[in-house]
Amino acid sequence: MQINRSILRRSYANIGDYVALTKPRVMSLVVFTALVGLMVAPGGIDPFTGFAALLCIAAGAGAAGALNMWYDADIDAVMARTAIRPIPSGRVSRPEALVFGLMLGTCAVLALGTLLNMAAAALLAFTIFFYVVVYTMWLKRRTPQNIVIGGAAGALPPVIGWVAVTGHVGLEPLILFLIIFLWTPPHFWALSLNLAGEYARAGVPMLPVVAGRTETKRQILLYCALLVPISLLPCALGFAGAAYGAAAATLGAIMIFLAWQLRRSDDKERRPARRLFVFSMLYLVLLFGGLLMSAAPYAQSH
Repeated sequence: MQINRSILRRSYANIGDYVALTKPRVMSLVVFTALVGLMVAPGGIDPFTGFAALLCIAAGAGAAGALNMWYDADIDAVMARTAIRPIPSGRVSRPEALVFGLMLGTCAVLALGTLLNMAAAALLAFTIFFYVVVYTMWLKRRTPQNIVIGGAAGALPPVIGWVAVTGHVGLEPLILFLIIFLWTPPHFWALSLNLAGEYARAGVPMLPVVAGRTETKRQILLYCALLVPISLLPCALGFAGAAYGAAAATLGAIMIFLAWQLRRSDDKERRPARRLFVFSMLYLVLLFGGLLMSAAPYAQSH
């Protein structure tokens, strides 16, 4: 009986390590934004097919996360925030992570193409490729614009959700893409301001490392200011109601205020950047949650 318990404990730990490779917190945000794209799309989708689509998108996001950790294992080992991840801590080998990521991604793309449509599957495959090859392998270690350009991968899930229902891209999911695309730089730069030393030691040219804190704060405020009018487009174009517009304006005002506080803060202060980073996560969840509730009647009527 003791041997069986030992085996179970070891198996559970291994499963947990592989789950950690998929970056569950990032995956949950991917699934949520994909759900919004799925629900906003005209025509609707039956619950079983919709669940299958989200499961495939989640698996694709997990595959991208695993392949990112496979390639970035050397960087992760240097940074305190990531040193406890499965590969640098020695719980999972790099070849194991590579095989796991490739298999998971392949299964996700093939299943989405079989159960939904090939357009959605192709877009999911492109998203994985963009995140792993374009962002992780090419941009991340070469340019301070890594987050800006690479953010396109994180902005594609609502488009995939829409295409899974309709089979084609529309204006509405492109606006959702643009919202996440503009949200990504201030979100990650607010985090990187307090981790600039770690990024510098790891050789990653994040904006605070290359351009300094003052320029990073300025660009954060600029992106927040650009984000607000774009976030109001769903209301202006008629696929979200006035309640969403009020929520978007309120959330945007708070985002700009926190970015302005950060812009005026002393370089030694850590709390303003931390506040903006935490609120930026809440901002996206509340914004897309409001859009999900407001856009439901629009999707049903189309």
